[in-house]
Amino acid sequence: MGLSRRRFTKEFKLAAVQRLEMGASLAEVARAFEVNPNVVHRWRREFHQGPGNAFPGLGKRRWEEGRVAQLERKIGQQALEIDFLKGCLQRIDEQRKLQALNGSPLSTRRSRPKRTETKAGR
Repeated sequence: MGLSRRRFTKEFKLAAVQRLEMGASLAEVARAFEVNPNVVHRWRREFHQGPGNAFPGLGKRRWEEGRVAQLERKIGQQALEIDFLKGCLQRIDEQRKLQALNGSPLSTRRSRPKRTETKAGR
């Protein structure tokens, strides 16, 4: 039978970090809370990286910096696309105004007259 993984509450983790902040050594806090010193160190690092985001608990996933950066890049790309399309629409509008003033279509090319070819023997 396998061992189940222990889960610690946000309050438990905060108490351990607060004890570290008050000057207790990492080893002392780890012994007092009966956890590995590496775990206490990780909790302290998470707390310092973002006190509001630290220890989100179940159901509250932290937005990783990579995900935020990815979304910001996507917003930037979409903003560029929107600017490009606005420019295209502006040029089309200008062409339509010129067409209305001149009375001739500007966007179509005149076709060449078809050459009639006669082939000998037919």
